[in-house]
Amino acid sequence: VNCPILDDMKNDSQSLRPLFQLDPEITFLNHGSYGACPIPVFEDYQKWQLALEAQPVKFMAEKVYDYLEQSRQALGDYLNCDKDDLIYVPNPTHAVANVINNVDLQPGDEVLTTSLEYGSCDRMWTYQSEQRGFKYIKSKVILPVVDKASFCEAFWSRSSDKTKFVFISHITSSTGMILPIPEIVAEAKKRGIQTIIDGAHVPAHIALDITDLDPDYYVGACHKWLCCPKGVSFLYVKKQHQAGIQPQIMSW
Repeated sequence: VNCPILDDMKNDSQSLRPLFQLDPEITFLNHGSYGACPIPVFEDYQKWQLALEAQPVKFMAEKVYDYLEQSRQALGDYLNCDKDDLIYVPNPTHAVANVINNVDLQPGDEVLTTSLEYGSCDRMWTYQSEQRGFKYIKSKVILPVVDKASFCEAFWSRSSDKTKFVFISHITSSTGMILPIPEIVAEAKKRGIQTIIDGAHVPAHIALDITDLDPDYYVGACHKWLCCPKGVSFLYVKKQHQAGIQPQIMSW
C-alpha cells in the first residue's frame, strides 16, 4: 500500500502506536480477525457518517452510488482488475455464501477443498452439499508442509472427473500459511475446474494481482490488514460467470 507515513515508520513498530486507538495496556496481536483502523482512517470514516446523517435521503438517493463507483475504481486499481468485476459485501462469509448459492452444482458433482478452511465457509459448503446432493471433498493437510509440489500433489490426489469447483484459502485463517494458489489456479484451468479463492487475509498482507492470478471467483476482506472500517469486503467474479450470479436480496 502506498502510504508515506507508514513507509517512514516501517522500521520502528513502536512509532506506529500513535496512529491507532488501541488500548495502550495491551499488545494487540489478532489483527487478522478484525484489524484496528488507523486514526486518520477512522476520522475520515466518521466524516462520511456525518455527511450521511446531515442529509440522509439526498446522500443515499443521489450521492452514494457515485461514491461507490469511485471507491470500486480505487479498489480495482489496487487489485489490478476491472472495477465492474467487483462488488462490495459486508464480509468474506457473505461473499462466499453468494457464490455457493448461485453456482451450478448437481447431485454427484464434487467440490474439492482442504482441511484448513475457515469455519463459517466450511459449514456453508457442508450444509449445501447435504441439501443439494453434491460431494464436498476435503484434502487433509499434513503439517508441516514441506514444499509447494508436495502440497499440490496431495491436494490433487483427491480430485476426480466429477470435480467441478475448487474452494481454497489463499492464506489460511487457522495457521496463517500461504497456500500455492497460482499453481492451484493454473492446474484447475487445465482440468476445466472453476476456482473459488478465499483471500480474506490477503489484501495488504501479500501482493495480489487478480488479473495475473486469473481465478474464477475471489473473496477478500479490507477490514484486516488493509485497515479499513469493519464491514468492508469484496467479491470478484470473472466476467464470463457474472450472468449466473444473482443478488441474494432484491432491492433498488
